[in-house]
Amino acid sequence: MINFYSETYFKLTNKNAVSSWISRVIASEKKSEGEINFIFCNDKYLLKINQDFLDHDTYTDIISFDNSIGNQLNGDVFISVERVFDNARIYETDNDEELRRVIIHGVLHFCGYKDKSEDEARLMRQKEEEKLTMFHVEHS
Repeated sequence: MINFYSETYFKLTNKNAVSSWISRVIASEKKSEGEINFIFCNDKYLLKINQDFLDHDTYTDIISFDNSIGNQLNGDVFISVERVFDNARIYETDNDEELRRVIIHGVLHFCGYKDKSEDEARLMRQKEEEKLTMFHVEHS
C-alpha cells in the first residue's frame, strides 16, 4: 500500500497516477509492495530528522527509512518539497518531474540501489530515468 501524507502546505494532486506508477516500478524490479509512506514536509522538518536520526546538519531533499522484509518493500520516505522545488529551478526542470524523480529515488533505495560512490550514483541516475520513462509512457 502506498500512502501520502503532508506535514506542510503541499498536497499531491495526482495521487492515484503516482501510486499506480510506484507499484509498476516495484513490480519491474521483481519486488513486492508492502507499506510505503511518503511524507511531504519543509526544509526545517527534514533538517530536524537529518540531525536527530542521521547526525547530519545539512539540508536534503529526501531521507528514506527502509523497513523492507526480503523482497517486500516497506518504509518511510520524507521529502522536503521546498528543496525539491529549489532543485527543479536549479536543474531547469518542472517541479512535478523533479518530485517524481525524488519519489522514485526513495523507492529505488528500498530496491537496493545505493548512491554513495560515483558508480552507484551513475546507476541510480540511470534507474531514475528508466522509471521516469515508465510514468510518461503510461500518461502520454
